[in-house]
Amino acid sequence: MLRYVTIPVTPFAQNCSLVWCDATRDAAVIDPGGDLDDVLTEAERRGLTLRAIWLTHAHIDHAGGAGELAQRLGVPIIGPHPGDQFWIDGLPQQARMFGFAPAQPFAPTRWLHDGDTVQVGQCTLQVRHCPGHTPGHVVFYSPEAKRAFVGDVLFAGSIGRTDFPGGNHQQLIDSITQRLWPMGDDTVFIPGHGPESTFGHERRTNPFVGGT
Repeated sequence: MLRYVTIPVTPFAQNCSLVWCDATRDAAVIDPGGDLDDVLTEAERRGLTLRAIWLTHAHIDHAGGAGELAQRLGVPIIGPHPGDQFWIDGLPQQARMFGFAPAQPFAPTRWLHDGDTVQVGQCTLQVRHCPGHTPGHVVFYSPEAKRAFVGDVLFAGSIGRTDFPGGNHQQLIDSITQRLWPMGDDTVFIPGHGPESTFGHERRTNPFVGGT
């Protein structure tokens, strides 16, 4: 069974998620943007063994700590989609611009594409390419757990920004309506910032995509 806990990190209160297989205690960390000691302390407290880093996209608050964490633990960086290569290349500039600690450069061990899967222990999650906020944004979805880790595609009551380089508003709307809504109204999503919600609630009430 898939379990998870969300740990707000960085001054942007980005929802870094620890996800793990209850049977094996093997874990992955989604979007370790920073505050790595907090993440590692939580993993140790729960008796988890971190096996991989999964990235939804390469903005600094989501990917800023990935290189350092991978080096410290010797684990692979999986994701995002190759469309975010230029954001990875620009992590040092992003760090300076937003006042973050210097970000260690990295090359993903494995790029992700729509329809791929990722595995932690005995749990398999599906990968959906959901561009719009960034060109290479991906979402991790567990049909069994009815959970989706959506990064900055969708929020409770809002949607991701599209005014950054490579952003595209119509692509974002299409990603939400064509990739997320089919996961089911009762699927709970964990956004990159703020509280969880369900796709059904957002489909009905979100002012940016409600009724779509």
